[in-house]
Amino acid sequence: MEPFALHHPSYLTIENWTKLFPELLAGMTTKHGGTSKGFFQTLNMGFHVGDRIDDVVENRQKLSVLLDFPLNGWVGAEQTHDIVLKKVSRIDRGTGAESYQNAFKGTDGFYTDEPGILLTLCFADCVPLYFAAPKFKMIGLAHAGWKGTVREIARQMVQAWRNEGIPPEEIYIAIGPSICEECYIVDNHVVNLVENILEDVDEKPYNLISDGQYSLNLRQLNRQILLKAGIPVRNILMTGYCTSCHDLFFSHRKDQGKTGRMLSFIGWKEI
Repeated sequence: MEPFALHHPSYLTIENWTKLFPELLAGMTTKHGGTSKGFFQTLNMGFHVGDRIDDVVENRQKLSVLLDFPLNGWVGAEQTHDIVLKKVSRIDRGTGAESYQNAFKGTDGFYTDEPGILLTLCFADCVPLYFAAPKFKMIGLAHAGWKGTVREIARQMVQAWRNEGIPPEEIYIAIGPSICEECYIVDNHVVNLVENILEDVDEKPYNLISDGQYSLNLRQLNRQILLKAGIPVRNILMTGYCTSCHDLFFSHRKDQGKTGRMLSFIGWKEI
């Protein structure tokens, strides 16, 4: 069953989690319902892609109203396809919400155990990873392109939470809309890096399609990394939405780099 539900043209939510934890807000925007023009029409959420800053801010303000989560409670990052994670608190609220210049530098993942903070990251094919440990009030969000994936940003988050005293069996994961294996072709270099982290896994998340060319299931690769990190299979949800196949989304590959960005988000609402 698809865990991400489209309840509004502008965003999807993780329906399973919303039913279990009504105070948790988690989901991802689509590309529809904003004010951006040209390559970025219409709901571009990325400051760094060449869109008009005023349009991006207006799009974000529209979403903040739809989600009933004030923009000054958001945090955002300058994402660099690395594995740097940052634990944020209420004093960080607003950082990167309305400006790329004051976003957290060189950061590809956030986590927090405080309410009133919306963790946000931008995507256009890479894999959004959502983390929740409700018993500990901890939530997290990570950006996993192929570089972050093979460097195991998913495992890094699990380890960071272990250090906080949270065992893997208490961590729930949702793997969000991202490019599917049929649309994602990589070369020997990437597959060699994948092999290095899945030496003891029989079922590989890639297939040879021609000499030196492979289709790679980046979502499945992250799932396998999470399982190796100790997350129970029952705790992992995985979408069937492909950002390249479905017209709901911007796609860096399909649009040949000239496109906008969706926003993935997770936060505990203040009660």
